Amino acid sequence: MKLYNMNLSNFATKSRLVIYEKGLNVEMVTPDSHSPEYLKINPLGKIPTLDADGTIILESEVINEYLEEKYPTPALMPKSPEARAKVRVMSRFHDLYLEPPLRALFPQMNPKTRDEKLVADKLGEIATRLDQLDKMLPESGFACGADFTLADCALAPTMFFVSNLLPAFGAKPAVEGRPRLAGWWKHVQTRPTVQKGLAEMGEALAAMQRGGR
Repeated sequence: MKLYNMNLSNFATKSRLVIYEKGLNVEMVTPDSHSPEYLKINPLGKIPTLDADGTIILESEVINEYLEEKYPTPALMPKSPEARAKVRVMSRFHDLYLEPPLRALFPQMNPKTRDEKLVADKLGEIATRLDQLDKMLPESGFACGADFTLADCALAPTMFFVSNLLPAFGAKPAVEGRPRLAGWWKHVQTRPTVQKGLAEMGEALAAMQRGGR
């Protein structure tokens, strides 16, 4: 198998965490996502893409569910339909509600060209989503309870950006006043695979920042 990947991408990291958890032998390839060659593989030009021995699978959530079904041990989804639904709600919340306003801030990093109204609007939306997430998380453990799941794989890489980039916009720390979020964030970072994935993101972010100087 081959994963078209960029280490700084939170969605690619989301899939790398599953690969690391399951100990899979997957080749990591860093493509030019705008090249004609890559667009033949993924017409959306997005990262990640999984080449599962000739079957091309797009979208990180679909990739992760495929890997879970294909390689069910160790399990990253609970057994009961109700518990599985809870994991999917968390992943869905991440993809549709938490991540988009954060992504809208990426082009606003330069204070000289920043749209202050857009930034204020998105910071307000992110704060609302973090408040909602704080209410959705359990009082202890991982995102859906005692077991590490696909929900944690989705949330952890984006929390890396929340923690590292929002202070540049003058926002308060994401975990401040959000005890469940603070507890989950501290706990999930004790996971060796999460440590590995976030370290790769950190190295890629540092390299990007050095290149921008």
